[in-house]
Amino acid sequence: MSAREWIGKDFYRELGVSPDASQEEIKKAYRKLARENHPDANPGDAEAERKFKAVSEAYGVLSDPEKRKEYDEARSLFGAGAGSGAGAGGRGFPFGAGSGPDGGGFEFTDLFGGASRGQQPGGFGGLGDILGGLFGRRGGGGATTGTAGPTMAQRGSDVETDVRIDFAEAVKGATVPLRLTSPASCGTCGGSGSRPGTSPRTCGLCGGVGLISTSQGSFAFSEPCRECRGRGTIVDSPCTECRGAGTSTRTRTLTVRIPPGVSDGQRIRLAAQGEPGRGGAAAGDLYVRVHVTPHKVFGRSGNNLTITVPVDFSELALGATISVPTLEGKVSVKIPPGTDSGKVLRVRGKGIAKRDGSTGDLLVTLQVNVPSSLSEKAASALRTYTEEMADHDPRPEITRMLKER
Repeated sequence: MSAREWIGKDFYRELGVSPDASQEEIKKAYRKLARENHPDANPGDAEAERKFKAVSEAYGVLSDPEKRKEYDEARSLFGAGAGSGAGAGGRGFPFGAGSGPDGGGFEFTDLFGGASRGQQPGGFGGLGDILGGLFGRRGGGGATTGTAGPTMAQRGSDVETDVRIDFAEAVKGATVPLRLTSPASCGTCGGSGSRPGTSPRTCGLCGGVGLISTSQGSFAFSEPCRECRGRGTIVDSPCTECRGAGTSTRTRTLTVRIPPGVSDGQRIRLAAQGEPGRGGAAAGDLYVRVHVTPHKVFGRSGNNLTITVPVDFSELALGATISVPTLEGKVSVKIPPGTDSGKVLRVRGKGIAKRDGSTGDLLVTLQVNVPSSLSEKAASALRTYTEEMADHDPRPEITRMLKER
């Protein structure tokens, strides 16, 4: 969607957020409304489908910082009366009329880059370049229509969706099917918006440009054509499927390749799988946000796998060799005598293998396990051990502090 089509739409109102809402607030509002109005949840409900398309369109603009900035600028320029033909000091312009270098004020011809720079009176330049950046062209002088020509091609909006995979799939990589409901090029009219066998006609008022350029004195402004609503073409026989929009909400199934070592919350980009473009332009991209279900035993630290293994006190004190599971089998880990509880042992090369060829390690944390009950024989053995270790103080620093108090 082009900036010229944004002026008559309030994307903030569609999502129910304020213009100063954060990206997280915008995302939260979109997900709530998209879930409530999803066509799968409201079969045959035309109003829900319309609302779903509207919030998807709004999110496509407001979720992109650059598009949101352009949208806010367009609303500010035209919403503040920039095209109303206000006179000197009028609404939308904080400068007085006729002020110039001699008057210590501001030269309006400097603002618009007019005849003082050798341009034709009524040309844009200056602020006109901003408008040209928003609408893809510069206006001409006088009360005329824009130069005839095809409607400017517009890249399709990006689309974002979510997928959930388990821990092992995140580590090893996986290929998962993704069912996506989003705007796509209408299959009946091929995106033209017209009933098969007919074609849109060029707007006679704007000559196919989509903008009407007017000038009043030193000012020149462009605004969307009222006949074609800035599209440059008019559909006389709308397609029955998309009602002239050129796009329709479709459900499709894609196959997504999840690379090995993907992290929770990471986004995967699928080029040209977003909303279709206009005027022959490329489609937007699809971003798949990956959510990883935590594992019951394993954790992750970068490229390393982590695991906590309970051990007996005797295994730490005397040393032992224990078996530890991995995602692909098991390994033997040697515990040196006199190892403390909480010690982390590293098993090289048993972590996560990334596409760049690097492989992490398996980090094994040893945690002493205290039995909840003891047999009389075991309790007697521990009492004997305590007597034998009477001269050993397991907490010397604390003992020292207690003696000093």
